[in-house]
Amino acid sequence: AQAIASSYPEVRPRKLVFPRDFGAHPDYRTEWWYLTGWLGSGPSAIGFQVTFFRSRVLHPDDNPSRFAPRQLMFAHAALALPNEGKLRHSEIAGRAGPAGASFDTADTALKLSGWTLRRTSDDHYHVYIPSDDFTLKLEATPNQGPVLRGEGGYSRKGPTPELASYYYSRPQLKVSADIILKNTSLTNKIAQQRLNLTGTAWFDHEWSSSLLMSGAIGWDWIGVNLLDGSSLMAFRMRDKAGQTLFSEWDWRDAKGQVLEQHDNITWQAVGRWRSPRSLVEYPESFVLQSGGRTFTLQPLMADQEVDARASTGGFYYEGAVVFKENDKVLGRGYLELTGYGVPLEL
Repeated sequence: AQAIASSYPEVRPRKLVFPRDFGAHPDYRTEWWYLTGWLGSGPSAIGFQVTFFRSRVLHPDDNPSRFAPRQLMFAHAALALPNEGKLRHSEIAGRAGPAGASFDTADTALKLSGWTLRRTSDDHYHVYIPSDDFTLKLEATPNQGPVLRGEGGYSRKGPTPELASYYYSRPQLKVSADIILKNTSLTNKIAQQRLNLTGTAWFDHEWSSSLLMSGAIGWDWIGVNLLDGSSLMAFRMRDKAGQTLFSEWDWRDAKGQVLEQHDNITWQAVGRWRSPRSLVEYPESFVLQSGGRTFTLQPLMADQEVDARASTGGFYYEGAVVFKENDKVLGRGYLELTGYGVPLEL
């Protein structure tokens, strides 16, 4: 009988070390690098999402085949274009190894089917996404060091210690983008539109071995770059009745220092939007209450659902949102909603 690698390392509190922790952590069950942002301004503003995933497969250790799928890689990219009313989305999947998919354990350097995300020695992030529907080239520049979530990068996702991830963010990135939108005309000739835009982005890197906490079917998450230079990350784990099981609110100043960090937050879903593809119903928007203040999340457009059935599986919502208080715009960011159709499986 073959020996099966039957376990993943647990996440325990430790000091994150850079640049090493910019790189991959292949022993852990799952890992993702996530870049979102707003480009342009006013009515012509658009949103973008780029996410690379790594997943370790518990494969027989003594299988000599170099094709054995020990590490799987996936990537999603999307543009939120209000004038088109829905996402332009692309996804790819592969296995790390001879096919050309790769990651680096020393720094952020991800490659998959011609798609790339890498961090340079001078701390710039470069993205290249050559999809069938669009081409996206990005350069994102941080103005501060990594923001460590939770307790020095040890981020709890439930009430017990093993329900945790290692997690840091790079908010308030200055980003420039070169976008080519590809459209097929009725004569089957390719018409292209080129956009050169600047804006602000948010980068997350997270890795873990744990599953969702008992009773949880998914999460709601926001990452918001505020106009005053501060940044807000908040999430909740949600049960099938839509009630909060576990939550966090993490507001930082322009230098990454804590302004507010607690779990006393109320998420109130407002309205419903039904996807014409998955038939899943998502909240149309949210009202968030924290510290005696009330905030609203207003989506850039209604249809920002990602169809990931050909890669990570299922559907989820990844949408550009405006963050407001008393109808005053405080910032812009992204909202992620999972587990609304069927319970999320990590």
